[in-house]
Amino acid sequence: MKLFVGIDVSSEKLDVCVLDSEQNKLAQQSTTNDLNGASEIKALVLKTNASVNYQRIVIGMESTSVYSFHPAMFFHEDQELKALPLDVVTLNPTMIHRYKGLFDEDKTDTIDAFRIADFLRIERYRVPIIKEEKYIALQRLTRTRYQLIHQMTECKQHFLENLYYKCNTLTRELPTSVFSASIMDILSDSLSLDDIAQMDVADLATRLNQAGKGRFSDPEKLAQVIQKAVRDAYRLGKVLQDSVDIVLASYARIIAGLKKQIQSLDKNIEAMYQIIPETQSLLSVPGIGPVYAAGLIAEVGQIDRFDHEAQLAKYAGLYWKVSQSGHFQAERTPRTHTGNEYLRYYLIEAANSVKNRDPVYRAYYLKKFHEVPKFRHKRALVLTARKLVRLVDVLLRDHLLYTPKGSETTETK
Repeated sequence: MKLFVGIDVSSEKLDVCVLDSEQNKLAQQSTTNDLNGASEIKALVLKTNASVNYQRIVIGMESTSVYSFHPAMFFHEDQELKALPLDVVTLNPTMIHRYKGLFDEDKTDTIDAFRIADFLRIERYRVPIIKEEKYIALQRLTRTRYQLIHQMTECKQHFLENLYYKCNTLTRELPTSVFSASIMDILSDSLSLDDIAQMDVADLATRLNQAGKGRFSDPEKLAQVIQKAVRDAYRLGKVLQDSVDIVLASYARIIAGLKKQIQSLDKNIEAMYQIIPETQSLLSVPGIGPVYAAGLIAEVGQIDRFDHEAQLAKYAGLYWKVSQSGHFQAERTPRTHTGNEYLRYYLIEAANSVKNRDPVYRAYYLKKFHEVPKFRHKRALVLTARKLVRLVDVLLRDHLLYTPKGSETTETK
């Protein structure tokens, strides 16, 4: 006989339902989402187990952002509960939503808790929570970096949009990145296009050289390219031009600030990942540096949470459903849109880096790239990331260091 404890989590309260293997409802109550409320649920579990001595106890809740973190860790870390044959799992909300959809019933917290317990009862849950604090601490840093990267990408898109208003020809003429500090300094300044066009080439080159700290090999040629692009561009009225200049300056400051924050996070990530020995296995792969290794480790946690590499790939959302009926087998199937978006991001970014440095992964990427006429890079990169999952799994599971094809892998110390 097994015991299943379903908890519907919100910011303020925990609704709990306790079922046994026969779907008998043994208890149902609501308590506060704090230490006192979690302690009440713990007492309920201990009291219920005392009279039966269950073969297995499973406490499960949806992964609801930060709200489920504290109760999940409380139940996992409690010493009295550790003495029991107990698992604590956080469930994908999409899976629970689909399971609830099978039943024609109202939507309440009480019913939700019951359905979570019922879902646990059919034992379709797979991955338990990350158990150790060091992985969670690293995860806070790597997830924040992911969010800042996406914010900076969005800011750059808005910067380019407004830059097109100011100088619609510049991005196609410029031989360097628009987002280099020196170029952004010129573009986000109060200078009008006419000011830049009429400026002496030597003065503009000097200004670029100072802003770029001498990094440009030929600042005078760059100045000429900028002036040509400016002369060919449409002109704005003064009111609109002033507005666009203000917007460009604002985004330039935001992008510069985000860059500094990301650099600071990278330093802290590199300092923290060193306390996790598994990162050495991933760092042995050409193209996977400290940040990508840390991002992968933070989301995977203990590799024994996963039975095999296919389960790890599904957890990351790098999974394609089979579509088959009778003698029909679909050749093309869409990738599932569920899974851990952070793990998927770091796998794809790592795969993009690895393919540039490892000939095996480069050959695989090119093979997939040439298989289709559309979305070549995106498709090939995602498939390369799926291939990388197998390598990550074996390196972490067997404590190995990666060596190129034709050489033997070595065990880490």
